[in-house]
Amino acid sequence: MTALPLSVFIIARNEVDRIGATIRAVRDLTDDLVVVDSGSTDGTQDLARSLGARVIHNEWPGYGPQKRFAEEACRHVWLLNLDADEVVPPDLAARIRALFAEGEPSIPAWRLAIAEIFPGETRPHPWAYALTPVRLYRKDVGRYSPSPVHDRVELPAGTPTGRLKGVIHHFSVRSLGDQLDKLNRYSDQQADDLSARGVEIPAWRVFVELPGNFLKAYIGRRHFVRGVYGFLTAMNYAISRHLRVAKHYERRRLTTAVAEPTTRVDPPHAKF
Repeated sequence: MTALPLSVFIIARNEVDRIGATIRAVRDLTDDLVVVDSGSTDGTQDLARSLGARVIHNEWPGYGPQKRFAEEACRHVWLLNLDADEVVPPDLAARIRALFAEGEPSIPAWRLAIAEIFPGETRPHPWAYALTPVRLYRKDVGRYSPSPVHDRVELPAGTPTGRLKGVIHHFSVRSLGDQLDKLNRYSDQQADDLSARGVEIPAWRVFVELPGNFLKAYIGRRHFVRGVYGFLTAMNYAISRHLRVAKHYERRRLTTAVAEPTTRVDPPHAKF
């Protein structure tokens, strides 16, 4: 098949078990498939190269900066971004190809639905919640946010966006334990980001963050349709959001304690 005037980029670290399916699903769309690796030790780089990707090493600077680095490495103006655990199904790949059938699209940014597939599932649940971020775009119009934790394409106000039918399959959960480890690490980065931006979350949020975010995931994001596993993943999400606020609170508490001078009290002189 003829390659599109489109670069595909993926950021990765230790994704040898997942990135193969991601690359195979889109390699016929492009002649410029870029994998930016931040230090894999499991053979991710070799697998990606064997599948036709151009692999570049870059130490981890955070989500936004890493994706910006990848954008710069791409040869084409049109970009498709995928995470290493996301797979474009054939129907969506066909729609992307059709979008370029008569030349470059007139709309500069396109939203793609992304739905999770949990262990034990082969496809997204029909009622699964789906995010719809911009993932197909012109890099001379939009760029990834420089934030180390906020993973989104920033567009100038008023930029028109389209929406492609179809759903990216997101194999985000290897296991509940692996998910919780990942979310725990991410909560550290979120707490760092809050401190760097001088944001102060009120202490009362510690008491409501876990139950509130459980309801957000279980009801609002419809994890309840996934049975017991949906309940468990909603709990993991809620715990991670609680940890973000708890770590933020702890850091403020320790910083305040260090900043406050300690009053020195001299012992009374002994009397003889």
